[in-house]
Amino acid sequence: MLSRLMNFLRACWLPSSYRYVQPGSDAVGRQDGLLWYKDNGQHLNGEFSMAVVQANSLLEDQSQVESGPLSTLESGPYGTFVGIYDGHGGPETSRYINDHLFQNLKRFTSEQQSMSVDVIRKAYQATEEGFLSVVTKQWPMKPQIAAVGSCCLVGVICGGTLYIANVGDSRAVLGRVMKATGEVRAIQLSSEHNVAIESVRQEMHSLHPDDSHIVVLKHNVWRVKGLIQVSRSIGDIYLKKAEFNREPLYTKFRLREPFKRPILSSEPSISVHELQPHDQFVIFASDGLWEHLSNQEAVDIVQNHPRSGSARRLVKTALQEAAKKREMRYSDLKKIERGVRRHFHDDITVIVVFLDSNLVSRASSARGPSLSVRGRGINIPAKTLAPSMETS
Repeated sequence: MLSRLMNFLRACWLPSSYRYVQPGSDAVGRQDGLLWYKDNGQHLNGEFSMAVVQANSLLEDQSQVESGPLSTLESGPYGTFVGIYDGHGGPETSRYINDHLFQNLKRFTSEQQSMSVDVIRKAYQATEEGFLSVVTKQWPMKPQIAAVGSCCLVGVICGGTLYIANVGDSRAVLGRVMKATGEVRAIQLSSEHNVAIESVRQEMHSLHPDDSHIVVLKHNVWRVKGLIQVSRSIGDIYLKKAEFNREPLYTKFRLREPFKRPILSSEPSISVHELQPHDQFVIFASDGLWEHLSNQEAVDIVQNHPRSGSARRLVKTALQEAAKKREMRYSDLKKIERGVRRHFHDDITVIVVFLDSNLVSRASSARGPSLSVRGRGINIPAKTLAPSMETS
């Protein structure tokens, strides 16, 4: 009797999305424990699949797929926007990017009346400046907001062209059919900014020649100033503006010596790719996936299975690898609650965008149904550093 009562109370107090797999339509995705997924959807240039698994107490990964108008103008252009924002230090920056980056992109696309590298760069800059204004406003009450940041990976498909922009260590990988053999090869499209990579460490040393400790090996992990692994991000204002690297910021974030120029950058690496008929799909994912799967392993999984559920399949495979590394069963890993789960794996977000060559080759003025989907996590009432990230 008592156990029945406890089960009833537990069911009442858990968020409804945590109790069961949501039945019915896949229109807004489904929640299964700490896993959210949308197995199949349609964007202007083909199909897509999306999945998020939460490890942190509050989901730090944010993500979105927007398809339809890429500007505020009736004339277009039209296309598909994909964003994955892997936050660190809290969810505030990634949430802010999720709310503002695409709107900034539409504004600059409208001004230039076309999609371009310059439009994307300006959208990143405006998002960085917007979050800086939030930090400036909230610093007196919530100074730790200065130590919150996010990686930011974006893909834009417009008029047969794929733009890839990135700050941080999320990754976009193309699956391309090789004409000679028929095999599907993995081609990495994004540049990463993690000081574990030797060329990134060299870049940091060349940018800061007067600082022999710009990159430090700490507990066998390379970190910028011994604090952070990425060299570029949105946010992390405490390593960009010296006035936010002081009390009352926590001591662990404060540098001993003041800096005269930004240590981290928000400048995205942007590449442009003219899509070909043999380009099959692009996998966008936060580094939580790539910790456990190689580029080719991920491409093979997508290629060798049905399109529907591709993202969820990649997440599950990564979790199985995470469990194997800890010598535990996947079924036992799934039982571990958020927060504690972070000791076993990171938040993982995956979006697989399939490319229909007939749809990709259409002009950017070609319209279609609009779509807007965001990845989700377990929403719980909790005090975060910044309950409202809106700027007035």
